[in-house]
Amino acid sequence: MAEFDALKNDLLLRTARREQVERPPIWVMRQAGRYLPEYHEAKGDNDFFACCRSPEIASTITLQPIDRYDGLIDAAIIFSDILVIPQAMGMIVEMLDKKGPHFPNPLKSPTDGQYKQLMDRKVDVAHELDYVYQAITMTRYKLKGRVPLYGFCGAPWTLLCYMVEGGGSKLFVQVKTWIYKYPQQSKRLLQKIAELCVEYLALQVKAGAQIIQVFDSWAAELSPASFNEFALPYIRHISHHLPSRLEELGVESVPMVIFAKGAWYALDDLCESRYQVVGLDWLQDPAEAVRIAKGRVVLQGNADPGVLYGGKGAITAVVQNMVQGFGGGKQDWIANLGHGVTPFVNPDDLKFFFEEIHRLTKAGNGPSPR
Repeated sequence: MAEFDALKNDLLLRTARREQVERPPIWVMRQAGRYLPEYHEAKGDNDFFACCRSPEIASTITLQPIDRYDGLIDAAIIFSDILVIPQAMGMIVEMLDKKGPHFPNPLKSPTDGQYKQLMDRKVDVAHELDYVYQAITMTRYKLKGRVPLYGFCGAPWTLLCYMVEGGGSKLFVQVKTWIYKYPQQSKRLLQKIAELCVEYLALQVKAGAQIIQVFDSWAAELSPASFNEFALPYIRHISHHLPSRLEELGVESVPMVIFAKGAWYALDDLCESRYQVVGLDWLQDPAEAVRIAKGRVVLQGNADPGVLYGGKGAITAVVQNMVQGFGGGKQDWIANLGHGVTPFVNPDDLKFFFEEIHRLTKAGNGPSPR
């Protein structure tokens, strides 16, 4: 592994290890992205995936919120996308302006030929996704120890959704057809994706990622029973096998975060899934989540991203409720939004969100630690 500068701000990693801390660490999902004017300058005429494939551009974009919100946020997250795994598997993925990700040739059925090709193909994620590892290493050097760096991947269920739907969806007709009509074939593909995720995350850590997050963005499309059958086993495969794979590589284990958006019903199970941190969306009440978690994990979240459109008064109210619900934030809480920063957010309103968390959780302010 490369030699990097010593970490100057380890607040987030100490929190993830469940240590008592002076205040909650702060970062937000999609903190590097299109709401920032400097993002568009760095992106230039490149399309989205070209930016992901350029270590220089990806590292530059990753650092933009760290520079803009210097001293206010406690982690960076590598600029990339969850859909690089399907790309590594041989599928074409495009990012269409004002539409989002698009698969020109999604999986139709287990008999369409492409399914067999995907299942038979030996995927070399070390080679196919080398640009991600290069970006991580470059970013660690550029950070100079200012804050830790998150790596990430998409969860198998969410990746399957995209691979068969061909993009985002409202009805999820195709993926529901797959899991209910072809459950065994679906599970075989989910297992393959899970195994690739383990290797991909391990190589991210080897490259310099100091904490990793698994995004199950479409978890809400599953019933509790279906989540337990088609999502949870593969989420757990990652957390159960990543530490041993890192040991094989001679790399120290890092904290693992699971964020299953909309799976409020699964919080208890997720707390028993060997992840050190469980991310919450804004549909979960913080105090109730704390009650369910019972100190087994660190919780991350969970302000409604929409509050950033509401002005300072609304932001203050949401932050107050969040701080109170999480018991003041001196232990077991990483402050975040309940999903990523949405388009058209004013960067100054996000700055105020960060400032309010600092103000309301500083020593001597807010509720007592749990």
